[in-house]
Amino acid sequence: MTFVCDGSFSNLRRSVTNPKVRTPSWFVGLIVEDCSSLPFANHGHVILADPSPILFYPISSTEVRCLVDVPGDKVPSGSNGQMAKYLSTVVAGQLPLKLRKPFLQAIDKSKIRAMPNKSMPAIPRARPGVLVLGDALNMRHPLTGGGMTVALTDIVILRDMLRTIQDFSNAPALCDYLQDFYVLRKPMAATINILADSLYKVFSATDMVEEVRRQACFEYLGMGGMFSSGPMGLLGGLNPSIAILIFHFLLLTAYGLARVLLPFPSPSRLWIAIRLIWKAPSILLPSIRNESLMPSFNFKWLMTYRYTIVMSLFMLSSIYFLV
Repeated sequence: MTFVCDGSFSNLRRSVTNPKVRTPSWFVGLIVEDCSSLPFANHGHVILADPSPILFYPISSTEVRCLVDVPGDKVPSGSNGQMAKYLSTVVAGQLPLKLRKPFLQAIDKSKIRAMPNKSMPAIPRARPGVLVLGDALNMRHPLTGGGMTVALTDIVILRDMLRTIQDFSNAPALCDYLQDFYVLRKPMAATINILADSLYKVFSATDMVEEVRRQACFEYLGMGGMFSSGPMGLLGGLNPSIAILIFHFLLLTAYGLARVLLPFPSPSRLWIAIRLIWKAPSILLPSIRNESLMPSFNFKWLMTYRYTIVMSLFMLSSIYFLV
């Protein structure tokens, strides 16, 4: 039995599966040498910057890692100074005041590194004697840090399955048995994958409507109670459930509508609300389709006839917030 787990840059997976790898963005990383500059000590921070989020989190008692998300499949060149210029002119001005000076110092002192953020749905493909694991099998945007959650969960599932096997010499029979692995990993993996890719779309505001959705998401999480514990349970893999994920996405959309329309729905506010609902399916449904949770013909029907979704979300928001 051969386990292929050579990471996101795997050279072996193409001989086992047919990967569909996307690179929605890059992380540009550097080390900030002043933990006291963080607004909240010993906490990770997500800066909702334009056009996409920036992460800060401590990695030692004195150092903070910064990851700047740069959308697209290319990044400014570091060799000719374009990357340093981008960080100092575009990014630094959007940071909290306490972080700006240490960040600018880190640009000069720290070695700037860039890493592609890859997304790839798991495509199970039976091949006797081989099983693909980790990022070689499945990737999602690393914004939520869900990759390790999925990988460790997969290992636990596989460990429990392998415990019952007495003979590893019969590769075809072993391959048939391990097909259940892809079924058992689906609840956790699909929830984390859909959440990571969808949340990245929400946090990457490309226009005014998406900025409204991003701000609504921030306020939604700040409401506390089930509005915070539910999404946190999904993020941490404590309560993996596609149904709960969709439920909170619908509530978030409803909250965004109420935030826009109340107290008085002016024509401009109505137009924003319509666009907010209209663009909602393009956030969640592509990720659901990638996880093979929806037949392709149903996906096309829903994307073409969005009025069904518009009316459903509008009714939900009306019932929940207005009645």
